[in-house]
Amino acid sequence: MLSGLDVSRRSLGAALMTGSVLVVAVALVASAALAPPIASTPASNGSATTLVGVQSTTTDGRLAALGPRGGERWSYANAASYHDVTPLPNGTVLATFVAHDDRPCGPYEAPCSRTGVRIVDPKPEPHVVFEWAFPVRTSKNSEVHDAELLPSGELLVADMDRERVFTVAPNGTVTWQWSASSFYDAPPDPTKTDWLHINDVDRLAEGRYLVSVRNANQLVIVERGEGVVDVINEDGDPRVLNKQHNPQMLGSDAVLVADSENDRVVELHERNGEWEVAWQVDSAGGVRFDWPRDADRLPNGNTLVTDSRNNRVVELNASGDVVWSARVPTVPYEADRPPGEYPAGDPYESDGATGVGAEGAGSAGGPLGSGDLPVFSYLVDSARHVVALPYWLSGWHLALGSGASVAFLAGLVLFVRSE
Repeated sequence: MLSGLDVSRRSLGAALMTGSVLVVAVALVASAALAPPIASTPASNGSATTLVGVQSTTTDGRLAALGPRGGERWSYANAASYHDVTPLPNGTVLATFVAHDDRPCGPYEAPCSRTGVRIVDPKPEPHVVFEWAFPVRTSKNSEVHDAELLPSGELLVADMDRERVFTVAPNGTVTWQWSASSFYDAPPDPTKTDWLHINDVDRLAEGRYLVSVRNANQLVIVERGEGVVDVINEDGDPRVLNKQHNPQMLGSDAVLVADSENDRVVELHERNGEWEVAWQVDSAGGVRFDWPRDADRLPNGNTLVTDSRNNRVVELNASGDVVWSARVPTVPYEADRPPGEYPAGDPYESDGATGVGAEGAGSAGGPLGSGDLPVFSYLVDSARHVVALPYWLSGWHLALGSGASVAFLAGLVLFVRSE
């Protein structure tokens, strides 16, 4: 027969276990219910197709073509990850990829990966009509993230493995290259470390290219025969750019950038020799950006943003209002609309007002808020690289769950001791 003390322990233990489960369940349900929608009905993009390169962390990567309501018109996988995606005039799609297969590994030990460029024809069923790739030691930080088809018929490629930008002819011959070691201090073997993480290259003019050097927080302009002729964010200030992706030149003195680790999209203008923030946005539709990795100024003047960890693509106007959005699991990398990233829309006029979406932005985490919480927010962000988590889940949920787990275990101990 239980004593009065045992009954009290049993009751307290049961209350702690039940209460901890209820608190977490209510918090999760409330957050999911109150979170803003991740996708919306389009306002004005007609029959436009949005192409998305999906990197993925939980399944195979894929190319996805989205209709105006966000549904998939077609998709193609057969790779570990896809990154850059570009519509070509003949209706095919150029995409960069990394794949694991049993083909020869060249200088590397098996198993290895292959990375490079594919051209996919979506008709009658999606299939590869061209592929150029080379072996790399690992699929992590060695992928080709970006490539562009030049008027000459050559491919312009950003190579993270050897930290270089090069052109390759249709027969696979490298016809020109710029190595980052000619401008930056290189480690003994760039293929063994994530040194600069060169992740994007755009043709600006004949023999003139914009290059994103992610780990230096810099954009550089490279000219054939000259090397680096200009540097944006020369001192690598992370408050200006922090591990950015997919810059888009909007003119000689304006560039749009997915400022990834600052969780925003930023437009920089050159004024008196200095690049300054002219416009920025850090949320859309009440959901704060989480690791955006692409931003394109569309010919219609809107901005198409790939919000990677929130698993969505969203189109904004200059005021930061959502005009279209679609959910794209898991971990989209880049999105393009025909006719492609270029021609770009115009820069936004700036009156010095920045921070669109920064004040009063809706919370993605419901009643628990979406602000950073040391350690817990970092753990949630890290987990998003590995598993698909709800976009509204935040560090506060993990902190609450951790506290509830302690309370549940304490209740369990009391309950067992009362027997």
